[in-house]
Amino acid sequence: MAESAAHLVDSVLPHQNIRQWVISFPFPIRLCLAVRPKIMAHALEITHRAIAGYYRKKVNLPKNKTKTGAVTLIQRFGGSLNCNVHFHQLFIDGSYELGDQGEPTSFIGTSPPTVMEIDQVLTQIITRLTRYLERLKIIVKDDEGGFQLEIPDEDTFSKLQASSITYRFATGPSKGKKALVLKTVPSEGDHNSSGGLVAKNSGFSLHAGVSTNANDRAKLERVCRYITRPAISEDRLSINNEGNVIYKFKKPWDDGTAAIKLTPMEFMERLAALVPRPRIHLTRFHGVLGPHYKYRKLIVPKKNEPLELVDNKDEDTQNSSQSRISWARLLKRVFDIDITQCPACQGKMKIISAIEERPVIRKILDHLGIPSSPPQLSPARRIVSAQTDIFPQDF
Repeated sequence: MAESAAHLVDSVLPHQNIRQWVISFPFPIRLCLAVRPKIMAHALEITHRAIAGYYRKKVNLPKNKTKTGAVTLIQRFGGSLNCNVHFHQLFIDGSYELGDQGEPTSFIGTSPPTVMEIDQVLTQIITRLTRYLERLKIIVKDDEGGFQLEIPDEDTFSKLQASSITYRFATGPSKGKKALVLKTVPSEGDHNSSGGLVAKNSGFSLHAGVSTNANDRAKLERVCRYITRPAISEDRLSINNEGNVIYKFKKPWDDGTAAIKLTPMEFMERLAALVPRPRIHLTRFHGVLGPHYKYRKLIVPKKNEPLELVDNKDEDTQNSSQSRISWARLLKRVFDIDITQCPACQGKMKIISAIEERPVIRKILDHLGIPSSPPQLSPARRIVSAQTDIFPQDF
């Protein structure tokens, strides 16, 4: 998560205003996106074209004289461990004017979108995506309307994902049932409020309320970390006295549902449904940020620009051929912990050697007055659930 965010901020996203567009889909469409990668790719293309068209219209330039840029991160999970394929698109908040050779000559920023403009973009996406699914005969247009997507019986993985999308289980004693929920007092506010820069229509939702200024790279990195985060928060995961898994939601639902209870096998089924299919890229680059754009190097940040929160004298940062960020630099960047700084003299430390021989380790620890033997283990204690203060223990 931290490494992906650092890469986007340092090497991909230019020093311009960035706006996040998030689109989510109704349950039947989520099923298509989860089990049919080609449909997901086409849905992403439709979404990107609609938003890019909005920016081109905003700057009032012909299509061959302007080009937008975006990075899409495809999330496959929801807040309750359910399969929920949706798109987070980081768009450069404006458009580049192109010269005769297709090179970017200037950047034209745009004002924030209005709710009406977002609704128009969403309507385009719905119309084009519905037409595409009708051509595939996945959506049947008749008097009653219908949705059909056949999944072979032997395609167990798709059945797991289909059940997860509807919050149900595909195997075991709870097959076809939803997970048990734990409720608390309902929240007074609606965390799914439709206020702000958001449009909703027929189960679709398009949100464009999060943006960052060109000079606020720290906020941009926080946004990137959020959309590259893992599917599970370990801080909200626990096991009760009966050995069942309790997963607490970040925010309670409107009806007061604050957590779900799963057996270990049900928990494993939920995890399996979140696994991406092989050879499916979850990060896509578009427009001027695309890898095949001839003038991409004129848009992305220069490699010789200093990295924030990193000492440029560190020999590790001088190795420009290094493809991954070292763990020491990530600790410094994310938590502001510099493990290369001596706590005594504040000087710079470096690794001399890695000692693995037990007698040598014991001798050094004894010399420093540090215990060289591990503490004696105490007998196992009964696990106390973290939810005892909120939920009844016998749930």
